[in-house]
Amino acid sequence: MDIRLNDYRPYGDGVNNDAEFINKAILDCHNGGGGFVHITGVHKCGTIEILDNVHLVVEKDAKIILSDNLDDFYDIKDDRDTQINRPTWEYCEYNGKPSKYFIYAKGKSNCGIVGDGIINGNQEIFYGAITKWHIEGAFYPRIPLIYFEDCHEVTIKDINLEKSAFWTVHLVGCSEVLIESISINNDLRMVNSDGIDPDHCHNVIINNCKISCADDCIVFKATDAFKEYGPCENIKVFNCELTSTSAAIKFGTETTSDINGIYISDCKILNSNRGISFMLRDEGNIHTIGFNNIHIETRRFSPLHWWGKAEPVAVTAVRRNENTKIGKISNITFYNMTGVCENGVLLYGEDECNIDNLLFNNFKLELVNKTKWEKNIGIDLRPSVYNIIDGKIAVINAFNSKNIVFKDFEYNIDDDIRSYLDDEIVNVNSSIEINDVNC
Repeated sequence: MDIRLNDYRPYGDGVNNDAEFINKAILDCHNGGGGFVHITGVHKCGTIEILDNVHLVVEKDAKIILSDNLDDFYDIKDDRDTQINRPTWEYCEYNGKPSKYFIYAKGKSNCGIVGDGIINGNQEIFYGAITKWHIEGAFYPRIPLIYFEDCHEVTIKDINLEKSAFWTVHLVGCSEVLIESISINNDLRMVNSDGIDPDHCHNVIINNCKISCADDCIVFKATDAFKEYGPCENIKVFNCELTSTSAAIKFGTETTSDINGIYISDCKILNSNRGISFMLRDEGNIHTIGFNNIHIETRRFSPLHWWGKAEPVAVTAVRRNENTKIGKISNITFYNMTGVCENGVLLYGEDECNIDNLLFNNFKLELVNKTKWEKNIGIDLRPSVYNIIDGKIAVINAFNSKNIVFKDFEYNIDDDIRSYLDDEIVNVNSSIEINDVNC
């Protein structure tokens, strides 16, 4: 069935809370056997709950805006008194469970959000400290824009998401998910405004999306609060364009279960602080991951605020703290990669070499000086027991890793950046094979 919100006579003034009208329309659609709830006009809203067999259709020129009043949202607990007294680049521990919900579903099936309209996260109401390079949140965690938990047969398609102040699309324990042709346009200064976060999810396709955000664009996670949902696995990403102040594609840092069986191809990473980042920090393992036909352009965003030093690929497997049991990263393949970057590849594991069996095949890398920032201010392992350690940029920086192969590897170092390199290849307690190199 098709239900139109205007029949429920919402305020539609972009000021008063229209959530009760949207939720009534969704309930009626659900009780009538399911279908589509069509939204037109502009609506400020508190929590909207999606039900079985219902798709919310945000029509072209329609807009749903997160309410100014935090009392308008379903909550587990109120975090407004949890003020941030340490910057989030130093501390942002989060078990994955949000305190409040905006557009929300739990335990539902055959549901989703579609349409050419806009969902706006009203980021300004969450501002803390502001600098030219970084906007801190007033409290942590904040409200995800879209949160689906234990949902199945989910579609998020064509929608335009903007100005989120926290994780934009957080999927927990979901399966049979299609995310297609959406745009996410967040402020590149707004900390923790991840794009898409599949967390303990299975059987997900992300296709033809354009994402610009801080921190990370597409992030595969296994958060501590949701171990019962098992590994994050069998996910495919195609044809996406990504820009990030942290990492465009990231694995972790939350890695309490395995993350595996993920294939990413035909993507462009543009003007990001890091390209592809593996950040294993917990007891889970990351394995059997494949990349093909990825173009990466990186540049430093600031010397302090964002994790990473403009690496095209950074693979790190280090303890979150002194007592952490750490897992392993293995069986990762990178085919047909190109990079124009301010830094080279970073591999950094623990002393037992818990990074194993990585293949880079047909990788062309150009190191270019793009920004004014000092280049040699250490190797960034945040967040971990090590944080930032001494080290300089290199074409390959490899520490405590084994069975690493570069085949058909071509690199060029621009004159403006060559002076920063002591060695082109740094090898510390690692076994690296470099074949068919052209430099």
